[in-house]
Amino acid sequence: MLAKLIAATILTGIISGFFIVFYENLILFFTHIIFLGHSLETLKDLPTVYLYLAPTISILIVNYMVSYDKNIREYGINEIAESIIANNMVLKLKTLFLKVIASSLSLASGFLVGTEGPSAGIGAMIAYQMHKLFKLPQMMVKTIISIGASSGIAAVFVSPLTGISFAIENIAHQFVRQYVSYIILSSVIAFSISVNFFDSISFHYSIGRNIDYDYIIANTLFIPFITLFVFFYLFMKKNVLHFIDLEIFKKFHQYRNLIFALIGGSIVGTILTLEPHAAFSGKEIVIKLINQDIHVPLVFILSIILLRIIGTTISIYANAVGGIFLPLMSIGALVGYAYGEILFMYHFQIEPYYFAAIGTAVFMGVVMKLPLTAVVLAFETTFDYNVVISAGVDVALVAYLTSLYFDIKQRYVTKADSIVTSTTDKS
Repeated sequence: MLAKLIAATILTGIISGFFIVFYENLILFFTHIIFLGHSLETLKDLPTVYLYLAPTISILIVNYMVSYDKNIREYGINEIAESIIANNMVLKLKTLFLKVIASSLSLASGFLVGTEGPSAGIGAMIAYQMHKLFKLPQMMVKTIISIGASSGIAAVFVSPLTGISFAIENIAHQFVRQYVSYIILSSVIAFSISVNFFDSISFHYSIGRNIDYDYIIANTLFIPFITLFVFFYLFMKKNVLHFIDLEIFKKFHQYRNLIFALIGGSIVGTILTLEPHAAFSGKEIVIKLINQDIHVPLVFILSIILLRIIGTTISIYANAVGGIFLPLMSIGALVGYAYGEILFMYHFQIEPYYFAAIGTAVFMGVVMKLPLTAVVLAFETTFDYNVVISAGVDVALVAYLTSLYFDIKQRYVTKADSIVTSTTDKS
């Protein structure tokens, strides 16, 4: 049985690595088709009507695909594993390819979702096929899915440690002692493939193990600053949009997905019209801000933060197929950079890109309840102890402050979806 598990792990890592490369290139291909080969800088040259129609039509197509196969939708890895064990979900190869197309279309048309959710799902689906191919025991479904998820994350982030910690923290904690070596194996293999095609998120200004104590006071003040933005994001997502979702569900259940698709397309179209850089997954924003050594106007940064918070939350409700890992990182980077700019205005000798790097890890770690992954991401991205220490302290304290007012859960389904599911189960 161990020989089968090793073979399944190696094949999962190899196939996942190449599949993620195909997935990323498909996103680029769709982006060039949808926006006629235009880059972010020249996107405003397109007619305003077109910028509204492109995301609206794309998300309507995605919603049609979801109605055809509901498993295309974005689910948490743990939810996928639990559903498979309970025989509520069957992952077919057709679903895998449709999910890739739906996610690529969502991301290419400007919706503010990330590649990491689908990448973890792609890895999980491939691993599940390996589970069936090698006829592994049913009790190992969670294990093999966590192996696949880690390989998908490691490949898309070009970061093996992040993939490993993501899998352990999300789903595989009960299997750490027994199966962590297989998670490591699949992550490293998938990473070794993707690193030949993609560049990882890196921090150019790392000072390594040298500790700059000037940042201690500044980081202490950063905690309440970023907490306010986490509160705002959660308020938007959990109060405003959940309320709208339930009201639409009550009165227009049959047209719920269509209504949110139209709202989502309108919001993304508005963002593309006002500021194209505020759309899409946000990976470019993260890379640029954590390595930005020039000062950006504070009003401009705050406006993009607002647009990305609204765009990210509405993209989820519109059924855009993608994760929130990268979009949350981008919001955190923007919040951190804005904080650095405020300190600079008051003549603090603080570099905004440091707090962009810290905010990247903290915002994602708190909202997704992945503190270990946040610290590992900060370390593997920056290799700077100032960022790693600050991220570790901040994610713990901000998570505590947030938990006093919000009950954060690791799930992707909306309240209306939960009601539909529970009603179906009862019937």
